Amino acid sequence: MPNPMLSPIPAIMDRPHHSDIIARLPSEWTAWPRDESSVNSHVLEPNETPSLFKKSKLCWPKRSVVFISDPHADAVAFEDSLIAAGVAERKKKSGLGHLSLTKKGKQSEIIVGGDCLDKGPSNLKLLRSVKQLYKLKARVTLLAGNHDLRLLMGLLALARKKDVGNQHFFVRMGKKVVPLFREVFDEYLADAHWDKKIPDEDTCRELLFPGDDWFKEFPFHAAGFLTAEGIDREVRKMESKNHSFEKHCLSAGLSLRQVYATSLKCQQLFLHKKGEFNWFFRRMELVAKRGSFLFLHAGLDDSMGQMLLKSGTKYANKAFHRNLKRRDLFSFYYSSIANTFRTKYRDADLPLTERGVNAIHKAGIHVVVQGHINRQQGQRITIKKGLVHVEADITLDCHSRTAEGLKGHGIGATLIGKDTGIVGLSCDYPTAKVMTSTELQGIYGQVL
Repeated sequence: MPNPMLSPIPAIMDRPHHSDIIARLPSEWTAWPRDESSVNSHVLEPNETPSLFKKSKLCWPKRSVVFISDPHADAVAFEDSLIAAGVAERKKKSGLGHLSLTKKGKQSEIIVGGDCLDKGPSNLKLLRSVKQLYKLKARVTLLAGNHDLRLLMGLLALARKKDVGNQHFFVRMGKKVVPLFREVFDEYLADAHWDKKIPDEDTCRELLFPGDDWFKEFPFHAAGFLTAEGIDREVRKMESKNHSFEKHCLSAGLSLRQVYATSLKCQQLFLHKKGEFNWFFRRMELVAKRGSFLFLHAGLDDSMGQMLLKSGTKYANKAFHRNLKRRDLFSFYYSSIANTFRTKYRDADLPLTERGVNAIHKAGIHVVVQGHINRQQGQRITIKKGLVHVEADITLDCHSRTAEGLKGHGIGATLIGKDTGIVGLSCDYPTAKVMTSTELQGIYGQVL
């Protein structure tokens, strides 16, 4: 067990103005539980020996890491999680956007694990909360999530000439992007003459939606890039979204003319040099390696494993940004790079085999810390494809929580440091989960 003097429970108990957060957090910590909500069946054996763990040694991050993933436009959940992790505080009950860094916050690295956007209720406030961390000169690493990049692909596709590879990207964003469009319209366009130079409803539909021939042509265009399962899944997904996207927009009170006008405004906000949120995609990274830990949104495949071994994470992040500038959006979005923020290791995803896992281990990566797969009872440690993963998406946003029968907004973070090990802090689990270095080495020993 860790030294109790190095308690992983953040010291916010003496701050009365945080009483609403404190009341929802666990007040005790235990060794990482052996129940199935906390580990998978591969790591349930209580007497596993770390004897195999001899050839490689885990290296912990030089600086303590606070990992918060998948806030999905819930700024309250995001800021409360920063406070719960002990890296930020509100000196007064002054609402969103009034944080200051604690001593721990100045010393730690905050890694945002992707999926800042979509679902709601507060996309713009969430973006401003993240921006505030930069203004406070916090050490922030912002990772790419699939929801974030879906918005970028939709905006870029609309700005470029239509082709069979990109014309579906706007509608592909689906209903979860509609709350963002509603927010942008209300804040920037509702009181303006937004309808000037915006074409009629039918023309907007043609501009936003893929053409009728897309469903016939796409499978041939994608052959050789996607697996057969991947092509079938993409076509079926688009058939559903093509039929429902306009309905979801209308349900939110947005006509297609308003959606088109809002998309142009989003291009200005996110893509133009002077746009308020231009920093968001510009600062984004694909992966972050800290010691033996690789932080990303979703997962890896064989090609990415080879890239990390031969060229390292700096190269992968440069390749990510260079590919975003390419005219060919299709080859980027269905590539190994994009698979890193989309995969769930399904048959439709690019494969991770023993060859890729061996390359990842040789690259000095022994633990993957990810978001993307939400867990209703706090963080979970699992072995996927022979690679240790920490699943750290703990369902923060209130809309997802309502759909899953959870109360209020989520609060929690994953803390990783040499002194405290891996700490899973979540308002949905009765204790903080703590795994020491020795225990983690035992799990890693199982995959050697």
